Amino acid sequence: MKRISIGLPRMHLEEGERRDFLPDFVEDLLSHNAQVVLERTYGSGMELVESDYPLKHPHLKLASLEEAYQQDIVLVLRYPGDNLIRLMRPGSCLISMLHYPTRPVRVDFLRSQGIEAISLDSIKDDLGKRLVENLRAVAWNGVDVAFQTLRAHYPPPGIEDPHRYPIKVTVMGAGAVGGYAIQAAVRYGNEEYWKYLASKGVTGVQVTAVEYDLTNHTEVMTQILKYTDILVDATQRPDPRLPVIPNNWIALMRSHAVLLDLSVDPYDGSPGNIRSIKGIEGIPQGNLDQYVFTPQDPAYDAIPSWVNTAHRRYAVSCYSWPGIKPKDCMEVYGMQLKPILNAILLSGGVKNIKPNGNFFHRAIARAMLSQWKA
Repeated sequence: MKRISIGLPRMHLEEGERRDFLPDFVEDLLSHNAQVVLERTYGSGMELVESDYPLKHPHLKLASLEEAYQQDIVLVLRYPGDNLIRLMRPGSCLISMLHYPTRPVRVDFLRSQGIEAISLDSIKDDLGKRLVENLRAVAWNGVDVAFQTLRAHYPPPGIEDPHRYPIKVTVMGAGAVGGYAIQAAVRYGNEEYWKYLASKGVTGVQVTAVEYDLTNHTEVMTQILKYTDILVDATQRPDPRLPVIPNNWIALMRSHAVLLDLSVDPYDGSPGNIRSIKGIEGIPQGNLDQYVFTPQDPAYDAIPSWVNTAHRRYAVSCYSWPGIKPKDCMEVYGMQLKPILNAILLSGGVKNIKPNGNFFHRAIARAMLSQWKA
């Protein structure tokens, strides 16, 4: 059987994006007969050096970015951008977080390049549960940052005053991310900080969870928003063209309120042709370089003109919340991806994945671009 080559390039997206797969993951690929091509300086963003990887293995090679993208399979956690995809060979396979449902232009581009793709966020078991996810980190990291932001701007005598009213958090969406967000919110996103405040007798956090059948009732939601300190978007909307919270509703909220974006849906479209808008209309899209925005932040100027940004509060948004703690994040993803990559390698490549095959074949097939139907 031909040895399958796997390219592992670094992510050149923003300075704060430091995640690379860890040495034990690379060792596992090699043990399953893969030829692994690492981009030079791989792992350096997480204070790893090249010698932490098994460089003496005969089937591991350090190479340029371009060569890493010219392998049978290219594995990179986040979509690297169209220009790097153009380096890939027709018939090769990209494995990445591709978000097919909300990225139709990306889907069309990948198909135009003649490559196969496997979207990590679409690898699901027979019951629809994702096999590659770090949703707990999405919620806990986001909620932690939201509370840090609230602490900095909470009215006197401050969030640590034992006599203050309960902090009121409203979580929109009660799925997996929303569930974790509820757990994180009652702990201020930080177990140690929660224990500290509890030891001082500080009043805790009151969490309200709302689903779609409540958020579409204007009179109810506007009353909830008036008393919300942190508003969390953890929704999965049936129609991403419509916001859950129109921008004019934000005007009802307290001046110190924090808007937390965990769904991170993009602004995509043009006037008269909106394909996607954020669940909380008018907040910026953050990344690992900047994920906290004041109401006066210049980032608002980058939001498309067809989006209403008139009413603003402190906003917290990050395209990749797990990346705030990169090594912890990659330990989780590596553990989840080992059996998936092993299934591909043992079958002789992506082309041999059978939609009606074993558990992992079925899960992988659901995420393949060639099988995807919008």
